[in-house]
Amino acid sequence: MSFRLATIAVSAMLLAACSAPPAGPYTGTDLTGVSYGRSLDLEDTQGQPRGLGDFRGRYVLLSFGYTHCPEVCPTSLLKASQIRRALGEDGERLQIVFVTVDPKRDTGEILAQYVGAFGGDIVALRGDDMQTRLAAQSFRVTYREVPTSSSYAMDHTMVNYLIGPDGRLRLAFQYDQPVDAMVDDIRLAMTPAQAAG
Repeated sequence: MSFRLATIAVSAMLLAACSAPPAGPYTGTDLTGVSYGRSLDLEDTQGQPRGLGDFRGRYVLLSFGYTHCPEVCPTSLLKASQIRRALGEDGERLQIVFVTVDPKRDTGEILAQYVGAFGGDIVALRGDDMQTRLAAQSFRVTYREVPTSSSYAMDHTMVNYLIGPDGRLRLAFQYDQPVDAMVDDIRLAMTPAQAAG
């Protein structure tokens, strides 16, 4: 199977899972108990090592993308910022994290400027080619370079993950999921009964 077909197949499976009728109280996909999404060993924009353990005790809204992304990535980050504001005081418990799948072009400086446009408290992470691949694989994200007339674009899985304070995946949101629905899901996940589950 070619890489393109493999990428399409994995993306289709993930999107199918995310678009299935919710089995519980969420409009997003409940990922409580899944075994993946446990590793994120990268660097921040200052070159300091960062991992999921750095965010213990907080909820994390995680997405993968790249700064040259024309629409999907900036829209996703804008929505993440809107969600954090809509959560009010609970928004202080939510850390937005953006991981680049294009470390060749997305230097620490470029990433810092990019996420800074959506909010000063967004954490941007990057790694070398191997670190990026391992992080993406850990979260079942696929990506690849696609040549363009002047350079290249990146095809990549677009999903927003909610990670709980214990470092485990809780929810997955499709790209087109409304902000209000995501806010309701995250607020519900943050309630003591759901957080304990």
